[in-house]
Amino acid sequence: MREMIEKSKLLVFDLDGTLYEDTDHFDYYCSLLQQRADVSIQEEFYNAYEEMKQGSHPVAIGKVYDLKKDAALTVDPLTLQVTAAHLWDGTPMDEETLKREYSGELTYDFERFIAIGDGWWLPYVTAMHYGLSQQDTWESYNATKVYMVSDEFSLTKTPGLKESLQRLKREKHLVLMTNSEKDDVLRLLRELELDELFDEIFSSSRKPVKTKEILKAIISKYKVKPEEAVSIGDNFINEIAPALLMGLNAVYIQPNGYDLHHDNLYIVPTL
Repeated sequence: MREMIEKSKLLVFDLDGTLYEDTDHFDYYCSLLQQRADVSIQEEFYNAYEEMKQGSHPVAIGKVYDLKKDAALTVDPLTLQVTAAHLWDGTPMDEETLKREYSGELTYDFERFIAIGDGWWLPYVTAMHYGLSQQDTWESYNATKVYMVSDEFSLTKTPGLKESLQRLKREKHLVLMTNSEKDDVLRLLRELELDELFDEIFSSSRKPVKTKEILKAIISKYKVKPEEAVSIGDNFINEIAPALLMGLNAVYIQPNGYDLHHDNLYIVPTL
C-alpha cells in the first residue's frame, strides 16, 4: 500500500470514519431519534439498532435499505446487481419478487434505495422503519452535529495522521470529499488540527449518487490519470466501489476485514 500511495499524485479522503474513527456519535443520534418515537416502541427501536451494530439483524452496514419494501438488500458493489433481499424480520424475499423488483443495476437515490455505507445510516433506517418523519431525522442529525462540536464530545485524533498529511501535501494534491455540510466539516477539521491541509473540500457531496461525477471533475481539474489517484474511505459503497469502477486505486478502512480481492484495492483496519 505504501508504494501505491507514494506513486500517486492525488489523494481523495473521506471525513467521517476516515480522518476520525469515533462511533459514539452514532449512538447519540439514535438516542435522539428513539426519544421521538412513540413511547410504546422506544425499547424495540433501540434493540433493533443494537442488533444492527452486532450483525444480528438483516439491516447492516454494506447493505441497501429499500424504503418501499422495508427490506435489506445485498448488492454486488461492483456490478450494482441485487443478489438477495430480506424483509425486516429476516424473511428472505422470494425469487420471483426479487427478479421483478430489482432487475438491472440498482440506482441509489436517498429516497427509496438507501445505501447503508456507514454508521450514520443505521439510526436513520431504524427511524424510517418505525414511522418517524424526514424532519425528525434531519433535526436529530443536526442536533448530533452540534453535540459533536460541544465540550461534551471529543474526537480521537489518529496518531501520526497530521504529520503524514503534512508530508504528503508537499508532493501531492490532497482533496476532501464528504457528505457533511461545510460548516460542520470546517469545525471538525479545526478540532482534529487538520485544517488548511487540503487543496480543496467538496462538502454535501451526496455520495454515492454523485461520487463518480465528483471524482471525474477532481481528476480533470488536477490533470491526473485515474491510476494516479487514490480514494480513501470507510464506506465501500460511497468511496471505494465507484473509484475502482473508474480505474482509481482505493484504500478501504474496515476493522472487520472485507472479503473482496481487487488489484487496485487495499483493505486496512484503521488509517
